Parts: sequence; C-alpha cells; structure tokens
Amino acid sequence: MSAVGADADDRVSASTLAAPVSDAVLLDALQRAAFDYFLQAVNPHNGLVADTSRAQSPCSIAVVGFALSVYPVAVAHGWMLRADAVARTLLTLRFFRDSDQRGGEQSSGCHGFYFHFLDLRTGARVWRSELSMIDTALLLAGVLTAAAFFDADSADENELRQIADALYRRVDWRWAQQDGGSIRHGWKPESGFLHYCWDGYSEAIMLYVLALGSPTHPVTSDCYRAWTATYQWENLYGYEFLYAGPLFVHQFSQAWIDLRGIRDGFMRSKDCDYFENSLRATEVQREYARRNPLGWVGYDEDCWGLTACDGPQAEQLALCYRQGRWFGYAARGLPYGPDDGTLSGWAAAAALPFAPTCALRAMRTMLARYPEMLTAGRYASSFNPTLRDTDGNAWVSAGHYGLDQGIVVMMIENWRSGLHWQLLRDCPYIGNGLRRAGFRGGWL
Repeated sequence: MSAVGADADDRVSASTLAAPVSDAVLLDALQRAAFDYFLQAVNPHNGLVADTSRAQSPCSIAVVGFALSVYPVAVAHGWMLRADAVARTLLTLRFFRDSDQRGGEQSSGCHGFYFHFLDLRTGARVWRSELSMIDTALLLAGVLTAAAFFDADSADENELRQIADALYRRVDWRWAQQDGGSIRHGWKPESGFLHYCWDGYSEAIMLYVLALGSPTHPVTSDCYRAWTATYQWENLYGYEFLYAGPLFVHQFSQAWIDLRGIRDGFMRSKDCDYFENSLRATEVQREYARRNPLGWVGYDEDCWGLTACDGPQAEQLALCYRQGRWFGYAARGLPYGPDDGTLSGWAAAAALPFAPTCALRAMRTMLARYPEMLTAGRYASSFNPTLRDTDGNAWVSAGHYGLDQGIVVMMIENWRSGLHWQLLRDCPYIGNGLRRAGFRGGWL
C-alpha cells in the first residue's frame, strides 16, 4: 500500500493559517493534516489504528471506525489511490472478521462486539477494557461507510462489501439490551455487564439506529423509547434545547447520519430536530464562553470548545502555573462543568455544519491567539490559556488523538460536500434503524 502523508515541513503552519488566507486554504490544510494522522498511526499489518500518537498507545476501535470513514475522503481528494484505500480497508475488515470472538481476556470481542482498546500488534484486549457497545457502533459506522463508498464491481470491492455486511449482521444487539429497556454500556469477562445503560441524551444515536436496523439481532422496539424517556430538555441563556454539556455529544453521530429535517417522536414534541439542536448547543457554548462565569483566561464568544478532551493534571504542572483543580482527560461541559479553562480547537471545526460562520470565526480567532494549539499541522486535543509557560505559551496537550482528527476530517467534508451523509442515507440499515426509532420526514 503506497499512501504517503505530507512531511512536517510541507504542512502549513498555524501562524500562516491565522493570517488572511481563504476559507478553502484554511480548511484544506486542517483537513489534510488531520487525515495524515491515520497514515502515521496505523499498523500496516492488520489495519488497526492507535488511539493517540503517544508512545505505546493501544488501538481504539472507535478510531478505526473514523479511519475507515476518512479513507473515502482521501480518495475523493486525491490523497490516496482508490486501490490503496481498498487494500487498507480490506486488511482492516479481514482482521475484525477473523479476530477471536470468544470473549476471553485475550480475545478481541464477543457477540460481534469488540473491546474498547486492543493491542495494536496482536488485536487482543488490553487495559482490562470493556466490551464497548458505543465504540463498536462507531467502528461499524466506519465499516458501513466503506461498504457504501467502495461500490465497484471488482473482486476486492465485492469482498469488502461482503465482509462489511457480515460484521454488521454478526452483532447481537439484543444481548446488549437490558430487559425491556435501553442498551447497556459494556461488558467484562471478569464481572459481566456494567451496572449502567445508555440513558440520557448522548452520542448514542448511532448506537440505537444500528441496533434497531439489524436484520439479524435487533433490539426490541421499546428500546429507543426507553432511551429518549431519559432525555433532559432545558432552557439555557434563552435557548431551549436537548441538553448535553460537552460538544462532542452533539457532533459524533451526525458525522455519519444526516439528521437535518428528520424527527423522532421526542423532537416532534419539541418542534425541533437534532441538527437544529446542535446549532443551539453551539450557541449556548458561545454564550457561556462570553459570560465566562469562572473567569478563565481567553474565553469569549469567539474562543470556545468545551468537550471530551485531554487536559492538565495537577501533578504535571510546574509551580509557575496557577493553582487550581485540573481534570486530566474528561468530558468537559457547561454550565454544570467540569470546566478548568481547557478548550479544544477541533470542537469548533466539528461545529462547521451546524454554525459555519461562528465556527470559522472561532477557528481563526483561536489560531491567531494561540498558534501553539496546532502541533505538526493538526489540532492538539486541547489547550489551556490560563496555564502558561515561562515563554507565555498556553498549556497544550501532548500528541494527538485519533477521535479528534477523525471528526475534523469528516465534519469539514460534510460541510463542504455532504459525502458521509449521502453515503449513509443510501445505506438500508441506517434508514431502517431510523424508521424503527420513529424518525419521519425530510429525506426519509
């Protein structure tokens, strides 16, 4: 496979992007740099992709789902040859097809699901991680994206689609459903199911749609209603919306599913849809940052991005830093927290489809003020302007996270071409799952 990423010297610097360049130049550079992560973090022998660029990082199955979803973007933009992308995708799908599904401590998965983190070399479970329902769903979203994009009548692409279909059909979603209720979070071979389910609005729309659309092992029809019954509708800063504090909740499922103009029963009752809801959540973010109730440095209506991300930890901070409570990796949210002054530039980029004018302005503002937030040409997981080193630079998370890079590639592409939305609009499993969940209207 001959896919070559841009050299560091060829990448456009953050200071250059902060200058008056066109939107096209800005987005081209950020999208390509984010894609290059998947060329650099992949194991070429099995297609698994590292969770982060940090040393000894395991594979995250959700990051693999993003990888499978960004290869079509690379083909469309000429960053990879189609044959190379097909070969890389086939390698990955064959690994998951042939992986150990016995559910043991050294297995890759069970019942068609996969453990959250796998050894990058062997594919065996690591860190005593859980069999993850949501991360399996994000993996399968990438699998189905690849099957929809690679549609040629050739031996390799036919095999690719056959394996993709088999992987989806193998998942026993019913097994993961609590009796008459919502879907469980996970399972461990040592202790069985985790003691909580996917309740409350979250990034799990994709999970429920896949579980409902399965032709082999679907969850029961009351499953989705049990989930939406736990939703929390709020009024914050004059905006009524379905509440979730971190921005990624409002973005992840919509990287794949086009939720514009289609409504389930809950959203019909609120005269809203999930796309509009994500716009409102973005505006709430901007207003919270403008008010800045905790007095963090840098926050304003053009500098925001509270989401799930890496962050500073107290034991890692030099004495020159302000004393305070720091959360490390956490799902930061508002207005109830946690909030330690840590922001993610990629969260603004992922808001492009919902609020392009505000998102572009925030992207430019943050790059101009804190060019250090871009390392190796791509977004670091986070930065914190309140914590500065002796040179005056904001604290910046070390390395890069695959989830962040994947959402940047996909949401820029969805805003520009709608590629992923169109691909999965044509996927019958997605359509069936949405309809079983009660979605109506629009393209459905």
